[in-house]
Amino acid sequence: MRPITKHAVPPAGDICRLSAVELAGEIRQRRLSVREVAGAFLDRIEAVNPLVNAIVSLRERADVLAEADRADAHLAQGGGAGSLYGLPIAIKDLAQTKGLRTTFGSPIFADFIPDTDDFFVERIRKAGAIIIGKTNVPEFGLGSNTYNPVFGPTLNAFDPALTAGGSSGGAAVALALDMVPVADGSDFGGSLRNPAAYNNVYGFRPSQGLVPAGPDVDVFHSQMGVEGPMGRNIRDIALLLDEQAGYHPHAPLSHDKTGSFLEGLRTKASGGRIAWLGDLGGRLPTEPGVLGLCEAALARFADASFHSEALVPDVDFEALWQAFVTLRQASSGCGLKAHYDEPAKRGLLKPEAIWEVEQAMRLTAPQIHAATVLRTSWHRALLALFERFDLIALPTAQVFPFDVTTHWPRDVAGRAMDSYHRWMQVSAFATLGGCPALNVPAGFDEKGRPMGMQLIGRPRGDLAVLRAGAAYEATLPWAAGAA
Repeated sequence: MRPITKHAVPPAGDICRLSAVELAGEIRQRRLSVREVAGAFLDRIEAVNPLVNAIVSLRERADVLAEADRADAHLAQGGGAGSLYGLPIAIKDLAQTKGLRTTFGSPIFADFIPDTDDFFVERIRKAGAIIIGKTNVPEFGLGSNTYNPVFGPTLNAFDPALTAGGSSGGAAVALALDMVPVADGSDFGGSLRNPAAYNNVYGFRPSQGLVPAGPDVDVFHSQMGVEGPMGRNIRDIALLLDEQAGYHPHAPLSHDKTGSFLEGLRTKASGGRIAWLGDLGGRLPTEPGVLGLCEAALARFADASFHSEALVPDVDFEALWQAFVTLRQASSGCGLKAHYDEPAKRGLLKPEAIWEVEQAMRLTAPQIHAATVLRTSWHRALLALFERFDLIALPTAQVFPFDVTTHWPRDVAGRAMDSYHRWMQVSAFATLGGCPALNVPAGFDEKGRPMGMQLIGRPRGDLAVLRAGAAYEATLPWAAGAA
């Protein structure tokens, strides 16, 4: 039995600052035990989580450490180790976790314990990760502000008076404050990108179909929501994506990956052209300061041989937004209708969920068809842009993190918002195109509020986007996260 090497073991706080890639390597080389790693992160959670409420349904410490001991014994006996072996991970509370409470942020499911894992959760387990709990979400993932009646709000990693964003708000805050080394999330209307921007980390929405969704009763219709990774650096995102991605026979719209994303990052980006869409020529109301930070971030790409050009595509962006709203209602609204139809459960739904259902009930088949046709035209417009450019850049959000008690901004830059998600219109373009989109940290305004910029790539061009993100990361004068 080969003993664990005890020299040069970092203190617990330093353990939590190691990247996920570094931690996994230290565990495989037995320079750190799984128990040491799990204990360090549990200590960090105990110290920090009560201040921000990012991790929920946390498993008992004794149970987590017992699983860590079994993992150490397996390694000591010469057993194999997957790429995530021994890493403590908390799964977003919209994903089913076998034997672990999964609430979807809804009192309807406050005591629900699934008997199966979502596909990507099963893959994370098989790769050796230790699932320690869940990360907080808005009710059913609706809205980019993480609060719900089951667990309450998650607070921003930089200012507890502000929102963490959403719907992967708990994941982003847990990551930024070193409570987990890497995190999963999901994204329909910016839910991997917005909270990453609001907490100074990276969030990656993969191409449609790269990460299989399910098990789901609606495997063909639900196309615009995806699962994906969040990290404090690009290599950690690639590490998790390698395990999440790839075809699953029960997810018929999923597809194979072409190789390892982590290995693919060994080849550096060689520059390229970026189309900067900004606020679409004033069509997107944007809080003062957002564009300036993003334009400064864009300028850093020059150090990596990327050249940017401002442009506004000849597209009816209002019609495109209405198509997004229609397709979201047809998916999310219809999915929630079963709860709406039961009076007792309807009373437990938040107003935004009821709005989605009632709007969905008014839709006609021709309206949904027209929205899909418009989505197709946008996809073609994107392909034309990608004949000239390697990336498209936009702000990740139209406003800075706002007061956590404000459910959603009612106006932006003097313009009234007509729905709970209109202020995140900027996130819809990658979603409708099925494109990979990466939030990169763009910096902080004079009030210390974080902002991010999204890099959108060609459909299935995920590795190229991650390489560009790595090139950008190398130019930053600060590290991601809040510690």
